[in-house]
Formats: sequence, C-alpha cells, structure tokens
Amino acid sequence: MKRLFDPSSAKNFLIDVVFTIIGTALVGAALSVFIEPNDIAPGGVSGLAIALAYITPIRVSIWTLALNIPLLLCAWRILGKRSLIFTLISTVLLSVFIDLSAAFLPAYTNNPLLAACCGGVVTGLGIGMLFLRGISTGGTDLLALLLKRVFPNIPSGTLLMIIDATVVAIAVLIFRDIEVALYSAITIFISSKLIDAMAQGVDYAKVIYVVTDRGDKVTEVLNTYTDRGSTIIPAIGGYTKDNKQVVITVTRRNVLSQTLRLIKQTDPAAFTFVMDSTEVHGEGFKLDELN
Repeated sequence: MKRLFDPSSAKNFLIDVVFTIIGTALVGAALSVFIEPNDIAPGGVSGLAIALAYITPIRVSIWTLALNIPLLLCAWRILGKRSLIFTLISTVLLSVFIDLSAAFLPAYTNNPLLAACCGGVVTGLGIGMLFLRGISTGGTDLLALLLKRVFPNIPSGTLLMIIDATVVAIAVLIFRDIEVALYSAITIFISSKLIDAMAQGVDYAKVIYVVTDRGDKVTEVLNTYTDRGSTIIPAIGGYTKDNKQVVITVTRRNVLSQTLRLIKQTDPAAFTFVMDSTEVHGEGFKLDELN
C-alpha cells in the first residue's frame, strides 16, 4: 500500500527550505554589507550585476534577477524538478535579501581588504550551504552545478573560480581600477575554497585497510561494535608467502580512534593503515545523488 505521508521526504523538504533561506540570506548580506559598498566584483552574476549597476540607474537586485532568467531557462531541462524549483526560489530570495540587507544592515567600508575577506567567507558559507542540497542562487552558481555534471571530477569551487575570473575582467574594464581585480580575486579565492571544504566535509571519511590472519574475527567485531560493514579480500604475504586477509572498512573521522582500538584488541599483530576519502557513496554515507 502506498504511503500517503513519507516522514523522510518531509524532513528533506524542511532541510531544503532552511538551507535555502539561510544560505541565500548569507549571500545577500555579504553582497550588501561587504562587497557592493567597496566596489568589489565577486564574480558571477552578482559581480556582473554590481558592475552594471555602477554604470546604470538600475539596482543590483534587479540586475541579479534579470541576468538569472536566461540561465534558468537554459537549465530547466537539465536540473531535476526539485533542484530547479529551489534554485528559482533562491534566485528570487537573493534579490529580496540584497534589498533587505541594504536597508537594515550597515555597510562596511573602513578596510577594503578586510571587506574582501569577510565577503568571501560569508559568500562561501551561503553558497556552500546551497550546494550541499544541490541548490544554487542562480547565475554562475547554477552554471557551476550544470558544469559539475559534465566535469564531475572538478571541485565545485574550482569551477566557480574559473567562471568568475571572466566576470572580474569585465568589472575591471567598467570600474577602470586594477584594485577591483585584486580585491575580487581575494573574495573569489576564499569563497571557492570554503565551498570546496564544505562540500568535501560532508562525505569526508577514513578508509581502513587491515592485513590480518583473523579477518573473520576482525569483521565480526567491526560489524558488532561500529555498525559499519567491511569487505574481506584474500591475500598472500609478499615476504612470508603465508595466506592473509585484507579487511577494508570505511568510517567517520570522529570514530576513527575507537575503530583502530577495536582492531588492535582483536588482532595485535595486524598491519593497519588508513587513507582519506573525500566522497563516499553507500549505506551510512551518501545514498544517492540529489535530484
């Protein structure tokens, strides 16, 4: 019988809404408080909107919305329905939050370098939150999400940094000030690195390899006390030529020391080494891609 109400779907929807509001509010605040008052072009549609607003009487929020419409039209067939809906909501909310932040938050203009750094941090936090849910604020954020599907091995922040460099070059021509490029580069670099750190941090895990004579026992202990699965691979010792087993398991960073202690207690003679994994798919980690 089909369930009329799925609690997990409701939970995910609520998380999407919260991340969309907070993430978009952070980006809007960064633009109004730190970036626009200091004539910094943070790349993307926001940076292009700031540059165009500088030479026209049209507000940044209006330019942001107008420039996003063509990208949304191009992306509606590629993005999943859920991602497109929330991206559209985020795009509209960004224009709203830009105006609200400008009206209620004081602009910081004392130190352009500090403004560039703070703007990069706040922007990176906001976009990073949205990217974690497969959402964007439109513009080149949306373009980066689309390119991510074509170039899955390139980090999202790196894609944004490449795209934004072009916008910064245009802004330099409009503002006629090389410092615009320098401060913008700082903002873009900080925000892109923060986005990558947030994206990798969600799936960041430790892969443990255990070379042991007691693979069955090690696996039993791991299954019992860590609630993590494991894989056993038959092996032969390169020096001793004895039959060995390699037990492979993946765990979170916060329980790594406890897992290693269990392995050591089970087989003190085991040879164990640990490697980093920045993305893990499967039970207990990322189950599937966001649609």
